[in-house]
Amino acid sequence: MHRHFLDLFDISREEALGLLDLADRLKRDDSEGHRPQLLPGRILGLIFEKPSLRTRVSFEAAMARLGGNALFLQGKDVGLGVRESVSDFARVISQYVDAIAIRTFSHETIVELARHATIPIINALSDAAHPCQAMADLMTIREERGRLDGLKLAFVGDGNNVAMSLAVASALAGLEFVLACPPGYEFPDDFRGRFAAAFPGVALRVEHNPRSAATDADVIYTDVWASMGQEDEVEARGKVFAPYQVDRDLLNLGSPGVIFLHCLPAHRGEEVTAEVLDHPRSRIIPQAANRLHFQKALLFWLLSEDNVEVNGRPISSHASVR
Repeated sequence: MHRHFLDLFDISREEALGLLDLADRLKRDDSEGHRPQLLPGRILGLIFEKPSLRTRVSFEAAMARLGGNALFLQGKDVGLGVRESVSDFARVISQYVDAIAIRTFSHETIVELARHATIPIINALSDAAHPCQAMADLMTIREERGRLDGLKLAFVGDGNNVAMSLAVASALAGLEFVLACPPGYEFPDDFRGRFAAAFPGVALRVEHNPRSAATDADVIYTDVWASMGQEDEVEARGKVFAPYQVDRDLLNLGSPGVIFLHCLPAHRGEEVTAEVLDHPRSRIIPQAANRLHFQKALLFWLLSEDNVEVNGRPISSHASVR
């Protein structure tokens, strides 16, 4: 039996905080020159139908630092659902590697892969969710602000996969989340329904005034206005989202300790000004670095047969748990 990491709806608050604690410990060990070989001989398969810098390199580096290996497969070489059925691929690849991290367009492809695989499947990005990014973001926020509970996170931009995962991560960790977007670019109805069912009593705030959303925010976050697969919408979205650019004036509306985050790559001068990206309150580089450390924790959680204790809290492996 095994566990997957497809969506943050699938983990509990205790599991989320435990993963963050473990990521912090592994990062601290790394900074002190200690890299325990927690996953010797384990192999991670990487299937990417979308281009990537941070996701690919951070997963490959994470496996190497844990004593394992990673194999990279381009989507066009695999041909999921085209060259070979997803179910056949899942059953075959499960014989070769210990886990798969997949970066693709359709979230249903990941769900079907997990349905037929006999190894853990990790969502490295889909059109519906980016859970690894959101968890690394929580790690960054807690490092910078000292806590998570009670903070305000304002996401300025499209209600896309990054925003959806951040909304769920915020609900798990006790942050107040608000999406500031143009009318018509709110969260999809199916996501709103899942959120309401998972977090009864937690408001999923959406505003159309970016200044109102940013006021007193502890974290101001943005992403590109047109994601991969939306190239034909770039010009139209540029006009609609222009009033939602994060500039110094918007950043100054945040709380005294406000930080700026962006999942990168950024389009300087579009969704955010170069001044904000390079501002002393910008944390985009530590944010990117934390992808490595969170993914080390995630891989241990999914693949190791051992348990560890961090800050007095036992962190149990799910290598043999459904």
